[in-house]
Amino acid sequence: MRISTTVILMGLASFILMFAACGRSSPSTNERIIKSTRSGDITISLSNASGEIKSGENDLTLSFTDASGKPVDVPAASLKFHMPAMGAMAEMNDAAMLTTTDTPGRFMARVNIEVGGSWEAMISFQGSRGTENAAMSVNAK
Repeated sequence: MRISTTVILMGLASFILMFAACGRSSPSTNERIIKSTRSGDITISLSNASGEIKSGENDLTLSFTDASGKPVDVPAASLKFHMPAMGAMAEMNDAAMLTTTDTPGRFMARVNIEVGGSWEAMISFQGSRGTENAAMSVNAK
């Protein structure tokens, strides 16, 4: 009876450790930079596994780093994709839902891009100089 209880407890402990490890957001080494821009001394980068944005659902990483590439702790950030009105097509604004990760200055972003084409990625964040803004042009396929 002791052996089966020990096996069950070890299995349960293994499951809990595996579940906890899978729930963490850690930096991916397989990500490719889509586009980067600077705001003061901070480099802001958008990346994902494919290195491109597509129309439809996108999972992206928004990163803030210093000149040496070290993460910069950014307590709050927002990301919105904007396409101005063109002809009969109305202006579009697709806001990304950001979640924090275990790495300071790194956010996971999920956004649904309505259509392919040229978009302006608009970033707002809390930096050392207060609220800062940056933008970068990206192309959604």
